[in-house]
Amino acid sequence: QGGSITRTEVHTRTSTNRLTKASSVSSSPFAKFKQLERQNSAPSAGAAPLFKITDARVARSASSIKDRLLSWVQAQTREYKNIQIENFSTSWNNGLAFCALIHHFCPDAFDYDKLTPDQRRHNFELAFRVAEEEAGIAPLLDVEDMVVMRRPDWKCVFTYVQSVYRRFHSTPEAVRC
Repeated sequence: QGGSITRTEVHTRTSTNRLTKASSVSSSPFAKFKQLERQNSAPSAGAAPLFKITDARVARSASSIKDRLLSWVQAQTREYKNIQIENFSTSWNNGLAFCALIHHFCPDAFDYDKLTPDQRRHNFELAFRVAEEEAGIAPLLDVEDMVVMRRPDWKCVFTYVQSVYRRFHSTPEAVRC
């Protein structure tokens, strides 16, 4: 935090198929990019990767982060009726998943048991309003867009859920909402 520097090494395969450590002073970033582009477009004899990132934090795949966030959401909403979160798109299309997630952290803000899947607009409005007013979570999603879409863009939902996660993942129970 603040002053730490992370060192990441990138190894590239030369035309003779041996690994060489990329030098940070020998050529410009653009030249390195062009070199990787040439290597990537050339047919390769083996299945060795063209580059390898050696920093474990950088190497973590986006899908594993997505899966971890999905698991976190599932754990928070497990006890709620009409909720079966399997993805960041269709599982969120009626607003109940948003309501369940927000209700888990702000249980006094509304009565979840009175919500129904067919009141989509109401569910979205309620979840986004409570998240903003009670928890300070920015309304990154538009209610109108969510009502129109039966298959929401997973990247938009994922981004919003990340903001909920950042707000609540390490907050003690007593100071949630």
